[in-house]
Amino acid sequence: MIMRGQWPKPLTKCRSRKSEAASPIGAAPNATLRPLDLAGLRRGLARQRINHQMQVELNYGRGKLPIQLPDDLQVTVLRKQPMPVLPDPSAAVRKALQEPVEAAALEKLARTARSVAIAICDITRPVPNHLFLRPLIETLLQAGIPAKAIGVLVATGLHRPNLGEELDELIGDPWVLRKVRVENHYATRDEDHVLLGNTSSRGTVVRLDRRFVEADLRIATGLVEPHFMAGYSGGRKVIAPGLAHADTITTFHSARFMADPKAANCNFEGNPLHEEQLEIVRMLGGALAINAVVDEERRLSFINFGEIVASHAEAVAFVRNYAEVSARRRFKTVVTSAAGYPLDKTYYQTVKGMVGPIDILAPGGRLIVASECSEGLGSPEFIEAQRRLIQHGPSEFLRRILLKSRAAIDEWQTQMQLKPMAIGTIQLYSTGLNPAQHILTGIARIDSVPSAVLESVAASGDSAVAVIPEGPYVVPFLQLEPEKQAAKVEN
Repeated sequence: MIMRGQWPKPLTKCRSRKSEAASPIGAAPNATLRPLDLAGLRRGLARQRINHQMQVELNYGRGKLPIQLPDDLQVTVLRKQPMPVLPDPSAAVRKALQEPVEAAALEKLARTARSVAIAICDITRPVPNHLFLRPLIETLLQAGIPAKAIGVLVATGLHRPNLGEELDELIGDPWVLRKVRVENHYATRDEDHVLLGNTSSRGTVVRLDRRFVEADLRIATGLVEPHFMAGYSGGRKVIAPGLAHADTITTFHSARFMADPKAANCNFEGNPLHEEQLEIVRMLGGALAINAVVDEERRLSFINFGEIVASHAEAVAFVRNYAEVSARRRFKTVVTSAAGYPLDKTYYQTVKGMVGPIDILAPGGRLIVASECSEGLGSPEFIEAQRRLIQHGPSEFLRRILLKSRAAIDEWQTQMQLKPMAIGTIQLYSTGLNPAQHILTGIARIDSVPSAVLESVAASGDSAVAVIPEGPYVVPFLQLEPEKQAAKVEN
């Protein structure tokens, strides 16, 4: 059983079907390359011969999107190394609650508490709530806390509330819904929040959900995975923005925060969002956390409980070994997903899949993204931000938002879309967007991922293709071979 503090050393980060040495690393941008026979590649695709095809499956909606590519392409599949799977998740949860990180056991902490607030992520994250919510609540009840004093808060941030069948799916256990209060956070309701002051370093106003602030025990639960702004999700992020007032969220999601190059995937050092979140936790007076990590099949791989900062750091140290992978070159053609359901329900969340591989997308290359977008574009505010992007263009859109101290709701996602747009061309395959909605994405529409790959290969003259089936849950970083790195430094 893999628990906190026990994980194997990472294996080779990048899996490749063929050697990448066939494509020169560091070649001059205008180097003459042998033109590829696009018609021949298409004929090869149409023949459907198993011995001349390779198939890769992308996470898409609630299933997989199979992609068949000709065997004469040099395809590098970037995914996590196989992760350990906890054989008995229930036992692992109980053990985590009894052996916390830098805190007393939950039952002991609960004996002196009169009320408990448990924050959970909203429907956009595949958190295994069904595995830990009931054991968590049962421990609190056994310690003498009445059910009426225990509340579960859906940390929606500025997302829409999760209600009805969606809430049932999110909780995953009818017992929890019957036993305790389960309520949504509403970021725009002033009366639901408590003013804690302003952060010392950047002056962010801090208003948090009163139900969480005033509870004797505060527990944030969540999934720990790469996050394209805050480094990694979970822990302190469940509190802010999860349970924060709109004023707080729009301040530290403003353009000046998003424009900081350190507000990036897998990075904590100097990350302004992460630093504000840590200060907000201190201003709150601390909290506890349950941190879960799942594998590519959404099976529980790691879980711990404890003081929120220390336990989250331990979970991040575990998942880094798998979520961060290395590539030895940049690619003119990159294929990725938005991680499938529930993340790819909207185009808003799809942007995370676009940002994930920017370190390995060659300048002028094509980034091909598959996302179902079953619920369309996203919030009305996000749609309005996309309209402004189309109207003003990327440069003017960015210039205007950089003048503001607070962001308009959800415009930060449009700003993040500018990052891959500045490197190359983005193409989207989606069965959930109608033509009018697709126009507002600001990117090209494609009807076939394999055809888009062949066209990109033909246009670039480079047969190397990177494929990232799990999308934003795997973040590739460029890692040149030592001799190439030395040559780069010398030049």
